[in-house]
Amino acid sequence: MEKNVTSHIGKNIQKLRILKGFKQETLAKELGMSQSEFSFIENSEIIDDVVIIKIAEILNLTPEIIKEFNENHAFYSIDNKLENVTIHENGQGIHQVFSPIDKVVELYERLLASEREKLEMLKQLTKK
Repeated sequence: MEKNVTSHIGKNIQKLRILKGFKQETLAKELGMSQSEFSFIENSEIIDDVVIIKIAEILNLTPEIIKEFNENHAFYSIDNKLENVTIHENGQGIHQVFSPIDKVVELYERLLASEREKLEMLKQLTKK
């Protein structure tokens, strides 16, 4: 039976702020408040949705990510963008889905390029 654990929103904001490389002073300034006022927010378990939305906009996140953040499932930077990868977000964190066909095609193209290089080298040797 899964236990319903409520998130400490302030701690989530703090962890995400650090992951995104923001200082408290920077976020406080963007929100029009002092650093100590922002520190109070990060120490608060419950935060007004309006404040969460403003912080999410500054951090380029969704409010849901802030509310549901779980560091045990955060394996990738939120802005992580990889070639041939789709990133899905859900309540459990971020999951990658690789396209196996794209990987096979990529490997085949590398193999083909390697074989062309070998063929070209053989042609050069037979000309001598």
